[in-house]
Amino acid sequence: MPCSPADLQRRRRWTQAGFFALFLVAPALNLLRFDLHEAQLWVLGQRWSLGIAAFQRGELDAAGVTLSILLRGVLPALLLIGTFLAVAWRYGRVYCGWLCPHFSLVEGLNALLLRASGKLSLWDRTRQPGSSPRKAWWPVFVLTALGCGFLWAITLLTYLLPPREIWGGLVTGTLTANQARFIGIATLVFTAELTLARHLFCRFGCAVGFFQSLAWMANPRALVMAFERERAAECRDCEPSPDSCENACPMRLRPRTVKRLMFSCAQCGQCLDACSQSHATRSPGPSLTWQIDLQAVRESLPSRRKH
Repeated sequence: MPCSPADLQRRRRWTQAGFFALFLVAPALNLLRFDLHEAQLWVLGQRWSLGIAAFQRGELDAAGVTLSILLRGVLPALLLIGTFLAVAWRYGRVYCGWLCPHFSLVEGLNALLLRASGKLSLWDRTRQPGSSPRKAWWPVFVLTALGCGFLWAITLLTYLLPPREIWGGLVTGTLTANQARFIGIATLVFTAELTLARHLFCRFGCAVGFFQSLAWMANPRALVMAFERERAAECRDCEPSPDSCENACPMRLRPRTVKRLMFSCAQCGQCLDACSQSHATRSPGPSLTWQIDLQAVRESLPSRRKH
């Protein structure tokens, strides 16, 4: 039995929380990091070597090190990238909406800013319908953005240097000048991005998201949020509502439009959840639905127009 949009959102939240925690602890567990001190890549708790050091010690000949680089470097990278793009080709930016730690912060900061200002972005000219901003939430929003920027800076550094060294240096105040400088600058950059441009980064600045979108756009049968345009009249009553689909999208997109205008859709399903709630008392249910294969093709047709 398929789960409801609300249940799907709960599952997505748990998935996001799990991957967020994994992202933070991965360097400490040596699941994935590159140690600049040793020029050593760690993967799943194991040292990952391309055989270059063995070649320098005379333990491998040129043919051996070439084969090692191909098998342990080039081939895994191609498989990883190919698998990632194949998923995106079929399901779109599902990584962004269900796993990406940055997108989790975008959603959380959106909620805080909405409480503080009634807007989802500092650049919005008008407030969200039905919002009741309270100035008391401004310090919460600013401090959360600053705290997340600081955490992002430290976490990024632990992917490059031993986590024990960085966290120990923070606790004891023994960070090197370069380490402290990196954390300070990175904190300012991340905080500014999270405060001022988090949506713009997700939509236009993130290479991971951009290439997912390119793969998704190349497949007219890929998973897409489809709008039943023959039922467009039903949406007139809920358009001004704060719970409408067009106010629910964390990427600031308008779900009731053609696929080419949904280039940066993160497949989070929040518009579907909002539509389901607004149509709770109506039959036959929400006018937004996820479609795939032949049912998804019509959303890619250039003749389609938003109501």
